[in-house]
Amino acid sequence: MLESHYVGRFAPSPSGDLHFGSLIAALGSYLQARAQHGQWLVRIEDIDPPREVAGAATRILSALEHYGLHWDGPVIYQSQRQEAYRATLDWLRQQDLSYYCTCTRSRIQQIGGLYDGHCRSLRLGPQGAAIRLRQSAPVYGFHDRLQGELRADPALAREDFIIRRRDGLFAYNLAVVIDDHFQGVTEIVRGADLIEPTVRQIALYHQLQAPVPTYLHLPLALGVNGIKLSKQNHAPALPTGDPRPVLIEALRFLQQPLPESWQDLDLSLLLGWAIRHWQLEKVPRRLAIPLCENTTAFSKEPW
Repeated sequence: MLESHYVGRFAPSPSGDLHFGSLIAALGSYLQARAQHGQWLVRIEDIDPPREVAGAATRILSALEHYGLHWDGPVIYQSQRQEAYRATLDWLRQQDLSYYCTCTRSRIQQIGGLYDGHCRSLRLGPQGAAIRLRQSAPVYGFHDRLQGELRADPALAREDFIIRRRDGLFAYNLAVVIDDHFQGVTEIVRGADLIEPTVRQIALYHQLQAPVPTYLHLPLALGVNGIKLSKQNHAPALPTGDPRPVLIEALRFLQQPLPESWQDLDLSLLLGWAIRHWQLEKVPRRLAIPLCENTTAFSKEPW
């Protein structure tokens, strides 16, 4: 059944170029949105300047266009959304739903890695402090449209997590919720490496009295060494040649039907075929899949 007013998105960080693992997330979210006759948005999550690679945002957008993944509307950059984040922090403080915390990372590691609420009642000021969400209604699990019912570590779910860092940078969990709500995103399709923070994000939606989108976490592509393909692990950038063989490999990874004689289809016809034949139920529910199990055209060299 088609969903009305479906809005999906792809939200990469400019910490490096897109790689095959990124393409899986981009293509999966794109096909899910287009198969619903919905919108597909792109947002650049550039809220962490120390991790940003010069020129990566431009190359990411160029790569999406090269692979025929054209988005709707303007691209939103989180670096231009800071007033919205500040306004939300002010509202949370006024509602006593947040507080300042001066606990260091080393202290938290010494007590086992999860914050113990040490500063919750101290009424500290902002000097040298992070801001934490005061968890009043923790979320212990959620339904994933691919993975089914997922449960979180109760201690992790109850943790008062950081929403603004001590260095003044806004935390990912804050920015992603504010922006997805602002853009009217109805379903979040992304990689399985982001399952863990989902319960925190849902809890923040509840605190903000905002509707919660549905979630769908795709399997991760593992390199030949068994490590997740990622920018941090220096996964090679997507090839800049003919995008069709790479898209075929991505469709094969997602276990989607493939057109016969796809070499006779141009890029737009190939993607149109993939949209019409998108079958979510065929996407593997495994959280991670070694790339060598799925690739054929590129099996001789890692991505």
